Amino acid sequence: MTDYDLLVIGSGPAGQKAAIQAAKLGKRVAIIEKEPNIGGASVNTGTLPSKTLKDAIAHLHGFKLRSFSNISYSLKKVLTLRDLMARKDLVIKQELEVITHQLERNDVEILHGHARFVDPHTLQVTPDKGPGSVCRAQHIVIATGSRPRRADGLPFNQKTICDSDGILSTEFIPRTLTVMGGGVVGCEYASMFAAFGIKVTLLDRRKELLRFVDQEIVQAFIYHLRSNGVIVQLGEELAGVTEDQRGRVVTALKSGKTIVSDMLLYAMGRISNTDTLNLSAIGLATDQTGIIKVNEHYQTEIPHIYAVGDVIGFPALASTSMEQGRLAACHAFAVKQSTLPKIMPYGIYTIPEISTVGKTEEELTEAGVPYQVGRAFYREIARGQIFGDLHGLLKLLFHRDTLQLLGVHIIGEGATELIHIGQAVLTYGGTVDYFVHSVFNYPTLAECYRTAALDGLNRLGR
Repeated sequence: MTDYDLLVIGSGPAGQKAAIQAAKLGKRVAIIEKEPNIGGASVNTGTLPSKTLKDAIAHLHGFKLRSFSNISYSLKKVLTLRDLMARKDLVIKQELEVITHQLERNDVEILHGHARFVDPHTLQVTPDKGPGSVCRAQHIVIATGSRPRRADGLPFNQKTICDSDGILSTEFIPRTLTVMGGGVVGCEYASMFAAFGIKVTLLDRRKELLRFVDQEIVQAFIYHLRSNGVIVQLGEELAGVTEDQRGRVVTALKSGKTIVSDMLLYAMGRISNTDTLNLSAIGLATDQTGIIKVNEHYQTEIPHIYAVGDVIGFPALASTSMEQGRLAACHAFAVKQSTLPKIMPYGIYTIPEISTVGKTEEELTEAGVPYQVGRAFYREIARGQIFGDLHGLLKLLFHRDTLQLLGVHIIGEGATELIHIGQAVLTYGGTVDYFVHSVFNYPTLAECYRTAALDGLNRLGR
Protein backbone atom coordinates (compact mmCIF):
# COMPACT_ATOMS: atom_id res chain seq x y z
CA MET A 1 0.00 0.00 0.00
CA THR A 2 1.25 3.46 -0.97
CA ASP A 3 0.44 6.48 1.16
CA TYR A 4 -0.27 9.96 -0.20
CA ASP A 5 -1.34 13.28 1.20
CA LEU A 6 -3.85 13.69 -1.63
CA LEU A 7 -5.32 11.32 -4.19
CA VAL A 8 -7.21 12.85 -7.11
CA ILE A 9 -9.53 10.66 -9.19
CA GLY A 10 -9.62 12.10 -12.72
CA SER A 11 -7.14 14.20 -14.70
CA GLY A 12 -9.48 16.75 -16.27
CA PRO A 13 -9.24 20.49 -15.51
CA ALA A 14 -10.60 20.13 -11.98
CA GLY A 15 -8.33 17.22 -11.09
CA GLN A 16 -5.24 18.85 -12.58
CA LYS A 17 -5.61 22.07 -10.60
CA ALA A 18 -6.39 20.25 -7.36
CA ALA A 19 -3.29 18.09 -7.75
CA ILE A 20 -0.97 20.93 -8.74
CA GLN A 21 -2.18 23.18 -5.91
CA ALA A 22 -1.53 20.44 -3.34
CA ALA A 23 1.86 19.65 -4.88
CA LYS A 24 2.86 23.32 -4.64
CA LEU A 25 2.11 23.08 -0.92
CA GLY A 26 4.74 20.34 -0.66
CA LYS A 27 2.29 17.45 -0.47
CA ARG A 28 2.69 14.00 -2.01
CA VAL A 29 0.03 13.80 -4.70
CA ALA A 30 -1.14 11.27 -7.28
CA ILE A 31 -3.78 11.44 -9.99
CA ILE A 32 -5.67 8.28 -10.87
CA GLU A 33 -6.77 8.22 -14.53
CA LYS A 34 -8.64 5.32 -16.14
CA GLU A 35 -8.02 6.43 -19.74
CA PRO A 36 -4.73 5.98 -21.64
CA ASN A 37 -4.51 9.76 -22.12
CA ILE A 38 -4.70 12.30 -19.35
CA GLY A 39 -6.72 15.50 -19.68
CA GLY A 40 -10.23 14.15 -19.29
CA ALA A 41 -13.16 14.89 -21.57
CA SER A 42 -12.26 18.59 -21.69
CA VAL A 43 -9.09 17.95 -23.71
CA ASN A 44 -9.89 14.69 -25.46
CA THR A 45 -13.58 14.68 -26.37
CA GLY A 46 -15.20 17.89 -25.16
CA THR A 47 -14.23 21.52 -24.78
CA LEU A 48 -10.92 21.70 -26.63
CA PRO A 49 -11.65 19.52 -29.68
CA SER A 50 -15.11 20.93 -30.33
CA LYS A 51 -13.86 24.52 -30.09
CA THR A 52 -10.91 23.74 -32.37
CA LEU A 53 -13.30 22.21 -34.89
CA LYS A 54 -15.55 25.26 -34.66
CA ASP A 55 -12.72 27.70 -35.36
CA ALA A 56 -11.38 25.59 -38.22
CA ILE A 57 -14.78 25.48 -39.90
CA ALA A 58 -15.40 29.21 -39.39
CA HIS A 59 -12.06 30.22 -40.88
CA LEU A 60 -11.49 27.63 -43.59
CA HIS A 61 -15.01 27.91 -44.99
CA GLY A 62 -14.97 31.67 -45.31
CA PHE A 63 -17.97 32.03 -42.98
CA LYS A 64 -17.18 35.66 -42.16
CA LEU A 65 -16.64 36.55 -45.82
CA ARG A 66 -20.35 36.12 -46.42
CA SER A 67 -20.81 39.69 -45.15
CA PHE A 68 -18.75 41.10 -48.04
CA SER A 69 -21.10 41.51 -50.99
CA ASN A 70 -18.30 42.54 -53.35
CA ILE A 71 -16.04 39.60 -52.60
CA SER A 72 -16.73 36.23 -54.10
CA TYR A 73 -16.11 33.22 -51.94
CA SER A 74 -16.75 29.53 -52.19
CA LEU A 75 -16.97 26.81 -49.61
CA LYS A 76 -13.99 24.55 -49.94
CA LYS A 77 -15.79 21.44 -51.01
CA VAL A 78 -12.50 19.58 -51.40
CA LEU A 79 -11.86 20.08 -47.69
CA THR A 80 -13.05 17.02 -45.82
CA LEU A 81 -14.20 16.52 -42.28
CA ARG A 82 -11.07 14.43 -41.79
CA ASP A 83 -8.95 17.48 -42.67
CA LEU A 84 -10.68 19.43 -39.93
CA MET A 85 -10.32 16.54 -37.48
CA ALA A 86 -6.58 16.46 -38.18
CA ARG A 87 -6.31 20.05 -36.94
CA LYS A 88 -8.28 19.05 -33.83
CA ASP A 89 -5.94 16.10 -33.22
CA LEU A 90 -2.86 18.32 -33.46
CA VAL A 91 -4.21 20.81 -30.91
CA ILE A 92 -5.09 17.96 -28.52
CA LYS A 93 -1.59 16.48 -28.87
CA GLN A 94 0.07 19.79 -28.07
CA GLU A 95 -2.21 20.48 -25.10
CA LEU A 96 -1.57 17.00 -23.66
CA GLU A 97 2.16 17.69 -23.81
CA VAL A 98 1.68 20.94 -21.91
CA ILE A 99 -0.41 19.23 -19.21
CA THR A 100 2.02 16.31 -18.88
CA HIS A 101 5.02 18.60 -18.47
CA GLN A 102 3.17 20.70 -15.90
CA LEU A 103 2.31 17.66 -13.79
CA GLU A 104 5.86 16.33 -14.07
CA ARG A 105 7.38 19.67 -13.02
CA ASN A 106 5.25 19.59 -9.89
CA ASP A 107 6.08 15.92 -9.10
CA VAL A 108 2.47 14.76 -9.42
CA GLU A 109 2.36 11.00 -9.96
CA ILE A 110 0.03 9.51 -12.58
CA LEU A 111 -1.56 6.16 -11.80
CA HIS A 112 -3.42 4.63 -14.74
CA GLY A 113 -6.35 2.44 -13.79
CA HIS A 114 -9.92 2.31 -12.52
CA ALA A 115 -10.41 3.61 -8.98
CA ARG A 116 -12.78 2.05 -6.46
CA PHE A 117 -13.24 2.96 -2.83
CA VAL A 118 -12.28 0.27 -0.34
CA ASP A 119 -12.86 2.50 2.67
CA PRO A 120 -13.03 6.31 3.12
CA HIS A 121 -9.24 6.66 2.95
CA THR A 122 -8.34 3.77 0.63
CA LEU A 123 -8.67 3.25 -3.14
CA GLN A 124 -8.13 0.14 -5.21
CA VAL A 125 -6.51 1.03 -8.57
CA THR A 126 -7.04 -1.57 -11.29
CA PRO A 127 -5.30 -0.99 -14.66
CA ASP A 128 -6.56 -2.54 -17.89
CA LYS A 129 -3.40 -4.66 -17.97
CA GLY A 130 -1.05 -5.77 -15.24
CA PRO A 131 -1.40 -5.97 -11.48
CA GLY A 132 -3.41 -3.48 -9.50
CA SER A 133 -2.42 -1.47 -6.44
CA VAL A 134 -3.92 -0.10 -3.26
CA CYS A 135 -3.43 3.54 -2.31
CA ARG A 136 -4.27 5.42 0.85
CA ALA A 137 -4.55 9.16 1.35
CA GLN A 138 -5.32 11.73 4.00
CA HIS A 139 -7.59 13.54 1.53
CA ILE A 140 -9.31 12.44 -1.70
CA VAL A 141 -10.74 14.58 -4.50
CA ILE A 142 -13.32 13.09 -6.86
CA ALA A 143 -12.97 14.80 -10.26
CA THR A 144 -14.13 12.08 -12.62
CA GLY A 145 -16.07 14.34 -14.99
CA SER A 146 -19.03 13.29 -17.12
CA ARG A 147 -20.01 11.53 -20.32
CA PRO A 148 -22.79 12.03 -22.86
CA ARG A 149 -26.18 10.84 -21.72
CA ARG A 150 -27.65 8.09 -23.90
CA ALA A 151 -31.33 7.36 -24.33
CA ASP A 152 -32.37 3.79 -23.65
CA GLY A 153 -33.02 1.80 -26.81
CA LEU A 154 -31.29 4.22 -29.16
CA PRO A 155 -29.08 2.16 -31.53
CA PHE A 156 -25.83 4.13 -31.24
CA ASN A 157 -23.16 3.04 -33.72
CA GLN A 158 -20.97 6.21 -33.57
CA LYS A 159 -21.18 6.49 -37.35
CA THR A 160 -24.71 7.41 -38.32
CA ILE A 161 -26.16 7.57 -34.79
CA CYS A 162 -23.69 9.39 -32.55
CA ASP A 163 -23.28 11.09 -29.22
CA SER A 164 -21.03 14.13 -28.81
CA ASP A 165 -17.98 11.92 -28.16
CA GLY A 166 -18.48 9.73 -31.21
CA ILE A 167 -19.06 12.54 -33.68
CA LEU A 168 -15.55 13.86 -33.04
CA SER A 169 -13.98 10.66 -34.34
CA THR A 170 -16.20 10.10 -37.36
CA GLU A 171 -14.87 10.36 -40.89
CA PHE A 172 -18.34 10.02 -42.38
CA ILE A 173 -19.50 13.30 -43.92
CA PRO A 174 -23.30 13.53 -43.89
CA ARG A 175 -25.20 15.70 -46.31
CA THR A 176 -28.00 16.02 -43.76
CA LEU A 177 -27.79 15.97 -39.95
CA THR A 178 -30.42 15.82 -37.22
CA VAL A 179 -29.34 17.19 -33.83
CA MET A 180 -31.49 16.15 -30.88
CA GLY A 181 -30.90 18.58 -28.03
CA GLY A 182 -30.96 22.37 -27.90
CA GLY A 183 -28.52 22.86 -25.06
CA VAL A 184 -24.97 24.18 -25.35
CA VAL A 185 -23.54 21.08 -27.04
CA GLY A 186 -26.40 20.66 -29.50
CA CYS A 187 -26.36 24.33 -30.50
CA GLU A 188 -22.59 24.35 -30.95
CA TYR A 189 -22.57 21.34 -33.25
CA ALA A 190 -25.69 22.41 -35.15
CA SER A 191 -24.17 25.80 -35.96
CA MET A 192 -20.72 24.54 -36.89
CA PHE A 193 -21.95 21.75 -39.18
CA ALA A 194 -24.37 24.15 -40.84
CA ALA A 195 -21.41 26.45 -41.52
CA PHE A 196 -19.65 23.42 -43.04
CA GLY A 197 -22.47 23.25 -45.58
CA ILE A 198 -24.44 20.38 -44.07
CA LYS A 199 -28.26 20.61 -43.93
CA VAL A 200 -29.11 20.56 -40.23
CA THR A 201 -32.36 20.05 -38.30
CA LEU A 202 -32.17 21.05 -34.62
CA LEU A 203 -34.75 19.54 -32.25
CA ASP A 204 -35.48 20.02 -28.58
CA ARG A 205 -38.30 18.96 -26.29
CA ARG A 206 -38.27 22.35 -24.58
CA LYS A 207 -39.84 25.50 -26.02
CA GLU A 208 -36.63 27.57 -25.71
CA LEU A 209 -33.00 27.09 -26.64
CA LEU A 210 -30.32 27.95 -24.10
CA ARG A 211 -32.73 28.88 -21.32
CA PHE A 212 -30.07 30.46 -19.07
CA VAL A 213 -29.07 32.97 -21.80
CA ASP A 214 -30.73 36.37 -22.30
CA GLN A 215 -33.56 35.63 -24.72
CA GLU A 216 -32.85 38.56 -27.05
CA ILE A 217 -29.44 37.00 -27.67
CA VAL A 218 -31.05 33.58 -28.15
CA GLN A 219 -33.48 34.98 -30.72
CA ALA A 220 -30.58 36.59 -32.58
CA PHE A 221 -28.81 33.21 -32.57
CA ILE A 222 -31.89 31.44 -33.91
CA TYR A 223 -32.02 34.03 -36.71
CA HIS A 224 -28.40 33.19 -37.58
CA LEU A 225 -29.17 29.46 -37.56
CA ARG A 226 -32.15 29.84 -39.88
CA SER A 227 -30.23 32.21 -42.16
CA ASN A 228 -27.65 29.47 -42.50
CA GLY A 229 -30.23 26.84 -43.44
CA VAL A 230 -30.87 25.22 -40.05
CA ILE A 231 -34.43 24.04 -39.41
CA VAL A 232 -35.24 24.66 -35.73
CA GLN A 233 -38.13 22.67 -34.26
CA LEU A 234 -38.86 23.14 -30.56
CA GLY A 235 -41.28 21.34 -28.28
CA GLU A 236 -40.56 18.02 -29.99
CA GLU A 237 -39.98 14.76 -28.13
CA LEU A 238 -38.23 11.72 -29.52
CA ALA A 239 -40.43 8.68 -30.17
CA GLY A 240 -37.90 6.37 -31.78
CA VAL A 241 -34.98 6.03 -34.18
CA THR A 242 -34.52 3.45 -36.93
CA GLU A 243 -32.53 3.07 -40.14
CA ASP A 244 -34.14 2.62 -43.54
CA GLN A 245 -32.98 0.28 -46.31
CA ARG A 246 -30.56 2.89 -47.61
CA GLY A 247 -28.90 3.28 -44.21
CA ARG A 248 -30.43 6.68 -43.53
CA VAL A 249 -31.54 7.57 -40.01
CA VAL A 250 -35.30 7.89 -39.52
CA THR A 251 -36.12 10.01 -36.45
CA ALA A 252 -39.73 9.68 -35.33
CA LEU A 253 -41.20 12.36 -33.05
CA LYS A 254 -44.15 12.09 -30.68
CA SER A 255 -45.88 14.88 -32.60
CA GLY A 256 -46.16 12.51 -35.55
CA LYS A 257 -43.38 14.13 -37.59
CA THR A 258 -40.63 12.05 -39.18
CA ILE A 259 -37.19 13.36 -40.12
CA VAL A 260 -34.89 11.43 -42.45
CA SER A 261 -31.19 12.32 -42.42
CA ASP A 262 -27.77 10.80 -43.02
CA MET A 263 -26.77 11.18 -39.37
CA LEU A 264 -28.30 11.77 -35.93
CA LEU A 265 -26.40 13.51 -33.13
CA TYR A 266 -27.98 12.86 -29.74
CA ALA A 267 -26.98 15.70 -27.40
CA MET A 268 -29.47 15.54 -24.54
CA GLY A 269 -27.21 16.35 -21.60
CA ARG A 270 -24.46 14.50 -19.76
CA ILE A 271 -24.20 12.10 -16.82
CA SER A 272 -21.53 12.08 -14.10
CA ASN A 273 -18.86 9.39 -14.04
CA THR A 274 -19.47 8.23 -10.49
CA ASP A 275 -21.13 4.86 -11.04
CA THR A 276 -17.91 2.79 -10.94
CA LEU A 277 -16.36 4.36 -7.83
CA ASN A 278 -18.13 2.04 -5.36
CA LEU A 279 -19.39 5.03 -3.40
CA SER A 280 -21.89 2.86 -1.57
CA ALA A 281 -18.98 1.22 0.25
CA ILE A 282 -18.27 4.51 2.03
CA GLY A 283 -21.86 5.69 2.37
CA LEU A 284 -21.83 8.45 -0.28
CA ALA A 285 -24.98 8.83 -2.35
CA THR A 286 -25.62 10.50 -5.72
CA ASP A 287 -28.73 11.62 -7.53
CA GLN A 288 -30.07 9.83 -10.62
CA THR A 289 -27.56 11.60 -12.89
CA GLY A 290 -24.59 10.75 -10.67
CA ILE A 291 -24.28 14.21 -9.10
CA ILE A 292 -22.56 14.36 -5.70
CA LYS A 293 -23.76 16.88 -3.13
CA VAL A 294 -21.07 19.16 -1.68
CA ASN A 295 -20.85 22.19 0.62
CA GLU A 296 -19.31 25.60 -0.14
CA HIS A 297 -15.82 24.12 0.32
CA TYR A 298 -16.55 21.21 -2.07
CA GLN A 299 -16.60 18.71 0.80
CA THR A 300 -18.91 15.74 0.49
CA GLU A 301 -20.75 14.28 3.48
CA ILE A 302 -17.39 12.73 4.36
CA PRO A 303 -15.31 15.84 5.18
CA HIS A 304 -11.93 14.62 3.90
CA ILE A 305 -13.45 13.58 0.53
CA TYR A 306 -14.05 16.42 -1.91
CA ALA A 307 -15.87 16.51 -5.26
CA VAL A 308 -15.33 19.09 -8.02
CA GLY A 309 -16.15 19.71 -11.67
CA ASP A 310 -18.91 18.01 -13.60
CA VAL A 311 -19.62 15.53 -10.79
CA ILE A 312 -21.20 18.32 -8.71
CA GLY A 313 -23.39 19.68 -11.53
CA PHE A 314 -24.01 23.17 -12.89
CA PRO A 315 -22.20 25.08 -14.29
CA ALA A 316 -19.90 22.16 -15.27
CA LEU A 317 -17.49 24.39 -17.16
CA ALA A 318 -13.76 23.80 -17.56
CA SER A 319 -13.11 27.33 -16.27
CA THR A 320 -15.12 26.94 -13.07
CA SER A 321 -13.95 23.36 -12.55
CA MET A 322 -10.31 24.47 -12.47
CA GLU A 323 -11.00 26.94 -9.68
CA GLN A 324 -13.14 24.43 -7.77
CA GLY A 325 -10.26 21.96 -7.82
CA ARG A 326 -7.76 24.54 -6.60
CA LEU A 327 -10.05 25.76 -3.82
CA ALA A 328 -10.77 22.19 -2.66
CA ALA A 329 -7.04 21.45 -2.31
CA CYS A 330 -6.50 24.72 -0.44
CA HIS A 331 -9.28 23.88 2.01
CA ALA A 332 -8.04 20.34 2.49
CA PHE A 333 -4.65 21.61 3.67
CA ALA A 334 -5.95 24.61 5.63
CA VAL A 335 -4.82 27.29 3.20
CA LYS A 336 -7.23 30.19 3.51
CA GLN A 337 -8.76 31.19 0.18
CA SER A 338 -11.77 33.11 -1.04
CA THR A 339 -14.75 31.19 -2.39
CA LEU A 340 -15.56 30.77 -6.06
CA PRO A 341 -16.57 34.16 -7.51
CA LYS A 342 -20.31 34.64 -7.83
CA ILE A 343 -19.88 36.55 -11.10
CA MET A 344 -18.67 34.14 -13.75
CA PRO A 345 -18.75 34.40 -17.54
CA TYR A 346 -20.29 31.73 -19.72
CA GLY A 347 -18.97 31.06 -23.21
CA ILE A 348 -20.93 29.19 -25.88
CA TYR A 349 -18.79 28.39 -28.90
CA THR A 350 -21.45 28.46 -31.54
CA ILE A 351 -21.09 30.18 -34.91
CA PRO A 352 -21.47 33.03 -34.06
CA GLU A 353 -20.12 32.91 -30.50
CA ILE A 354 -22.29 33.77 -27.51
CA SER A 355 -21.02 34.93 -24.13
CA THR A 356 -22.84 36.25 -21.09
CA VAL A 357 -22.09 37.45 -17.56
CA GLY A 358 -24.41 38.78 -14.87
CA LYS A 359 -28.20 39.03 -14.94
CA THR A 360 -30.47 38.57 -17.95
CA GLU A 361 -33.49 40.75 -18.77
CA GLU A 362 -35.75 37.89 -17.72
CA GLU A 363 -34.08 37.59 -14.29
CA LEU A 364 -34.19 41.35 -13.65
CA THR A 365 -37.85 41.52 -14.69
CA GLU A 366 -38.78 38.66 -12.38
CA ALA A 367 -36.88 40.29 -9.50
CA GLY A 368 -38.56 43.66 -10.10
CA VAL A 369 -35.29 45.51 -10.66
CA PRO A 370 -35.62 48.79 -12.63
CA TYR A 371 -33.10 48.47 -15.44
CA GLN A 372 -32.15 50.06 -18.73
CA VAL A 373 -30.76 48.42 -21.87
CA GLY A 374 -27.94 49.76 -24.02
CA ARG A 375 -27.04 48.11 -27.32
CA ALA A 376 -24.16 48.29 -29.77
CA PHE A 377 -24.28 46.49 -33.10
CA TYR A 378 -21.02 45.41 -34.66
CA ARG A 379 -22.04 47.09 -37.90
CA GLU A 380 -21.76 50.44 -36.08
CA ILE A 381 -18.13 49.73 -35.13
CA ALA A 382 -15.23 50.02 -37.56
CA ARG A 383 -13.77 46.72 -36.36
CA GLY A 384 -17.07 44.99 -37.06
CA GLN A 385 -16.90 46.19 -40.66
CA ILE A 386 -13.28 45.00 -40.90
CA PHE A 387 -14.17 41.58 -39.51
CA GLY A 388 -17.20 41.32 -41.77
CA ASP A 389 -19.50 40.59 -38.82
CA LEU A 390 -22.41 42.95 -39.42
CA HIS A 391 -24.90 41.17 -37.18
CA GLY A 392 -22.97 41.00 -33.90
CA LEU A 393 -24.55 42.60 -30.83
CA LEU A 394 -23.24 43.71 -27.44
CA LYS A 395 -25.93 44.41 -24.87
CA LEU A 396 -25.53 46.11 -21.48
CA LEU A 397 -28.08 45.97 -18.65
CA PHE A 398 -27.73 48.55 -15.88
CA HIS A 399 -29.76 49.97 -12.99
CA ARG A 400 -31.87 52.96 -14.06
CA ASP A 401 -31.17 54.92 -10.86
CA THR A 402 -27.64 53.99 -9.75
CA LEU A 403 -26.32 53.15 -13.26
CA GLN A 404 -24.64 50.06 -11.75
CA LEU A 405 -23.83 47.46 -14.39
CA LEU A 406 -26.03 44.37 -13.98
CA GLY A 407 -25.33 42.19 -17.02
CA VAL A 408 -23.44 41.94 -20.30
CA HIS A 409 -24.61 39.75 -23.19
CA ILE A 410 -22.80 39.36 -26.51
CA ILE A 411 -23.33 37.46 -29.76
CA GLY A 412 -20.76 37.74 -32.50
CA GLU A 413 -17.09 37.53 -33.37
CA GLY A 414 -14.84 37.31 -30.30
CA ALA A 415 -17.72 37.31 -27.82
CA THR A 416 -15.98 34.93 -25.40
CA GLU A 417 -12.94 37.22 -25.24
CA LEU A 418 -14.85 40.51 -25.19
CA ILE A 419 -17.01 39.48 -22.23
CA HIS A 420 -14.14 39.79 -19.73
CA ILE A 421 -14.18 43.60 -19.86
CA GLY A 422 -17.76 43.54 -18.61
CA GLN A 423 -16.94 40.83 -16.10
CA ALA A 424 -14.28 43.01 -14.48
CA VAL A 425 -16.62 46.00 -14.13
CA LEU A 426 -19.40 43.77 -12.76
CA THR A 427 -17.09 42.13 -10.23
CA TYR A 428 -16.07 45.46 -8.73
CA GLY A 429 -19.56 46.97 -8.78
CA GLY A 430 -18.86 49.55 -11.47
CA THR A 431 -21.32 51.67 -13.40
CA VAL A 432 -21.77 52.23 -17.12
CA ASP A 433 -19.99 55.57 -16.68
CA TYR A 434 -16.76 53.55 -16.73
CA PHE A 435 -17.32 52.70 -20.38
CA VAL A 436 -18.21 56.28 -21.29
CA HIS A 437 -15.07 57.74 -19.74
CA SER A 438 -12.59 55.03 -20.78
CA VAL A 439 -10.38 55.10 -23.87
CA PHE A 440 -10.51 52.00 -26.05
CA ASN A 441 -8.08 51.09 -28.79
CA TYR A 442 -9.35 52.00 -32.26
CA PRO A 443 -10.48 50.07 -34.19
CA THR A 444 -11.55 47.32 -31.77
CA LEU A 445 -14.74 45.53 -30.88
CA ALA A 446 -14.20 46.76 -27.31
CA GLU A 447 -15.56 50.11 -28.51
CA CYS A 448 -18.97 48.42 -28.42
CA TYR A 449 -18.96 48.97 -24.66
CA ARG A 450 -18.89 52.77 -25.01
CA THR A 451 -21.47 52.75 -27.81
CA ALA A 452 -23.81 50.52 -25.79
CA ALA A 453 -23.34 52.62 -22.64
CA LEU A 454 -24.11 55.84 -24.51
CA ASP A 455 -27.13 54.22 -26.14
CA GLY A 456 -28.52 53.22 -22.75
CA LEU A 457 -27.85 56.59 -21.15
CA ASN A 458 -29.45 58.38 -24.09
CA ARG A 459 -32.58 56.34 -23.53
CA LEU A 460 -32.66 57.72 -20.00
CA GLY A 461 -32.39 61.26 -21.39
CA ARG A 462 -28.91 61.80 -19.97
